[in-house]
Amino acid sequence: MTDDAPELRASDADRERVAEVLRDALAEGRLDMTEFEERLEATYNARTYGELAPITRDLPVGEVAAAPRVSMTKEPARSGGWAGRITGGEGSSTWAVAVMSGFQRKGRWTVPRRFNSFAFWGGGDIDLREADFAAGEVVINCVAIMGGMNVIVPPGVEVVVRGIGFMGGFDHREEGVPGDPGAPRVVVTGFAFWGGVGVERKVTRAERQRLKEERRQEKLERKAAQRELRSSVRDDAADAHRRMLEGHRDLVREHHEARREQRELRREDRDRRRRGED
Repeated sequence: MTDDAPELRASDADRERVAEVLRDALAEGRLDMTEFEERLEATYNARTYGELAPITRDLPVGEVAAAPRVSMTKEPARSGGWAGRITGGEGSSTWAVAVMSGFQRKGRWTVPRRFNSFAFWGGGDIDLREADFAAGEVVINCVAIMGGMNVIVPPGVEVVVRGIGFMGGFDHREEGVPGDPGAPRVVVTGFAFWGGVGVERKVTRAERQRLKEERRQEKLERKAAQRELRSSVRDDAADAHRRMLEGHRDLVREHHEARREQRELRREDRDRRRRGED
């Protein structure tokens, strides 16, 4: 497939698939450490499918790294709720190794029933926020020797930590938080020697953006309500002031009319007296 479109730009996911093939080849003894490091560096420097293809061409599973055909249709949207994310079957990636290097598992991938990871003088990130799950309970087994790993879970997932640390440790802060109904259970186990395994709970970037937009909308609505309240108060004050002025004008008008009537009465009285004198 790479020959069909060698000039197409490769994505981070494409480079990660090639890196996975290289790690498998290292673990099986097909590559020594020098070859592995050279090819891994070439993988992360590759920009096109044509540059990625030769890196795994001589390996038994080199076809995994071939460039996918570009689809003009979007994938169907993921069904909502946890039920749509517990898919059964096998995981898309079952293990990861970092020897004086690093690894990442993130984005859309399927977590197997047991995922094994090993880090020696290196580290790795296992991000489950956008992942599907092969079962309702999955085990993330982490072995960290003078290295570290970080397991990131989404809100709603129950976490159980059973790892053992020797001059190292496992993070238990997310343990004991009840999971959502139907959500998977993630068991973090393994061994840490002069290293550590962290567990943290985070929302996805899309969810964080949605929450940010909701907070912004709520802030705008509060400001609009405050403006409306201030406008209403101003209107009420203006009405009260207007009524006060109208009442004052009525009093002045009545006072003037009363004085005018008194002047007319005095004038009529004077006129009667004059007529009587005549």
